[in-house]
Amino acid sequence: MQRSKSRSGVGLPASRGVGLPASRGVGLQACPLNLFRLLAVAVLTVAALAQTASEKPSVDVRRVGARIACQCGCKDSVATCSMLECHFSKPAKEKIAQMQALGMSDDQIIQSFVREYGPGIYLAPPNAFGWVIPYFLAGVGLVIVVMYLKSKYRKPKPMTDLGAVEIDDPELAKYKDQIERDLANLE
Repeated sequence: MQRSKSRSGVGLPASRGVGLPASRGVGLQACPLNLFRLLAVAVLTVAALAQTASEKPSVDVRRVGARIACQCGCKDSVATCSMLECHFSKPAKEKIAQMQALGMSDDQIIQSFVREYGPGIYLAPPNAFGWVIPYFLAGVGLVIVVMYLKSKYRKPKPMTDLGAVEIDDPELAKYKDQIERDLANLE
């Protein structure tokens, strides 16, 4: 085993890895920095997991909260309000969780909020009409675009079924005769 010299001049066994202690007997008691790190990780873990029902709502709370409009001024539901420390969403989620714990149904909870805050708080679930309209309007727009392009880039058909065009105006007949003579001179 190789020995390295420290500042004091005493030979110590050389470690094979960078930053690894030479002996295997060094534990957490010998290194207060590792103990501090372990303690910090434990405290942060406990703090992260110690959330109330409003901060980490259950699926049932989110289901009911999706039918109730948040009253903080945003356009979201209680379940999806993204405002930090919302003055309405957080207590509403806690109230929903308490009502569910008492055994109230979703409809009873929603009716309780409607009685307390008025009918404007209820968000109706989307229906089939709401899903069909965007696709219908996109189809109508596509038909309009196709019709416009057809009319703009359509080549007119030649009018061959009319036959020879007769000129009734004597002024135009004079020019026709002149054109005929000029064409004869070219040949």
